[in-house]
Amino acid sequence: MTYTVIYEKINDASLGEGYYYAHLPALDLTTHGFGIEGAKVAALDLLKIWIEEKRANGEKIIREEESFYSKIELQDAL
Repeated sequence: MTYTVIYEKINDASLGEGYYYAHLPALDLTTHGFGIEGAKVAALDLLKIWIEEKRANGEKIIREEESFYSKIELQDAL
């Protein structure tokens, strides 16, 4: 199974510098870790736990079909 992961730098003083969110949009899951590699490891761990839980409860495992991403820019601050 393959899932898209979006990494986003966390700007939160309580975590310190260097942490990133890892978003799995198809599953609406988010975790975090130190650096992108740490966030990737956390995302893999979360995904494994999520799949195990779904299987244990006899629930359907969502598979990502297709993803499209874009950025938009607001020229003037509101």
